[in-house]
Amino acid sequence: MAAEPVFVSGATAIPSKFQSFTRNINDKSQAKLLLYSRVRASQKHSMDDKNNVYKQLGLFSLKKNIEDTVLRAEMLAPTALEHEEARRIKQEEMIHECNLWEDPAKSNEILIKLAGSAKAIDALKDLKYKAEEAKLISQLVEMEAINYQLFKQAYTASLDVRKLLDQYEMSRLLKGPYDKQGACVVIRAGSKGLNHEIWKEELLNMYVKWAEKLGYKGRLVEKHTSMHGGIESATIEFEFECAYGYLSGERGIHHKINSQNGSVHHEVTTACVDVVPLFLGTGFDFQIDDEELIVSCSPSLLRDRKSRTELTVCLQHIPTGISVQSSGERSHFANKVKAHNRLKAKLLVIAEEQKVCDVSSIRRADIVDEWQKETRRYVSQPYKLVQDVRTGIELPDLNSILDGNINTLIGAHINIRHTE
Repeated sequence: MAAEPVFVSGATAIPSKFQSFTRNINDKSQAKLLLYSRVRASQKHSMDDKNNVYKQLGLFSLKKNIEDTVLRAEMLAPTALEHEEARRIKQEEMIHECNLWEDPAKSNEILIKLAGSAKAIDALKDLKYKAEEAKLISQLVEMEAINYQLFKQAYTASLDVRKLLDQYEMSRLLKGPYDKQGACVVIRAGSKGLNHEIWKEELLNMYVKWAEKLGYKGRLVEKHTSMHGGIESATIEFEFECAYGYLSGERGIHHKINSQNGSVHHEVTTACVDVVPLFLGTGFDFQIDDEELIVSCSPSLLRDRKSRTELTVCLQHIPTGISVQSSGERSHFANKVKAHNRLKAKLLVIAEEQKVCDVSSIRRADIVDEWQKETRRYVSQPYKLVQDVRTGIELPDLNSILDGNINTLIGAHINIRHTE
């Protein structure tokens, strides 16, 4: 059972010993089993004695981590809950004071914030309950025999507590104007070839698994295949709150590096990841004039079925040169609407990055090309290592990262944006 990494730097990491303990529990020697069954955490044992027993059974690190997680929750949850309840009371007072019919835009903004506070309060209450559950089970372990099933139950509860803590703390750092929105992630080929296509599929699966670990699903809306069945490009939509805030740091080039048999010649496969907000129930505050758009066709789609190519809509914004496409909807009109929305979202992000007041003020020469921005390196041979270029973080477990455990990397990017 591999533990998920935490967001906050300095937090205690869940050890891998628990996995080996559960895997090898049936292979314990007779002496270990006898010790396991007889040891009682009673008053006749000193704390040092009990800790020695936990160490002998391979459970000391696990026990310490559960205790640290519960302590972290007890320190944060009460204050955070008090803060969120005060915010909700203030927002309710604002609703009573203003006329909902006279200023619908302001009323809608207050109602959205009120709904957000209500969700945060529910999450914090759930967090407190989970922390109390983990603490109670740990106390039962101290009172009774050292029981594997109780440890497993306490461990599961502590993982839920950590996940809720991480999500709440990260949501407090997401201050950008679009950080609370959903996300549209586009993965494109760096070069042609089967290895590049396989690499894009690995990245696609990484993001889908990441969302699943949070309890959400990614919707694959577009997937363009090559002549040999690999992926040339793919588009995933994550329709849950804060998805854009979490994933915006993923934009840029992702390299996979492989050097077989210690050769100095590295095989590098490349994919570009772009992320734009997916607005959840809110509209755009600007329109793009038809005179500012041209319709083009993407050559990468010409190998697809003719019917699909005919449905594809590619739009380019003439003043900035920004282009987007949509082909995943069932009609040309629906793809046109989707392409317009993606283009607007991308232009809004660029305007925010350049600190200009509106889209018309975007400086074309200052637009950052995603293909010139290296984000991460994934080394598969001769050793396994993930290097995050912007944050400087290095993680040794490549397979775990590709399995969707990217919270440490996401948290590091959020912290950097928060301090900038």
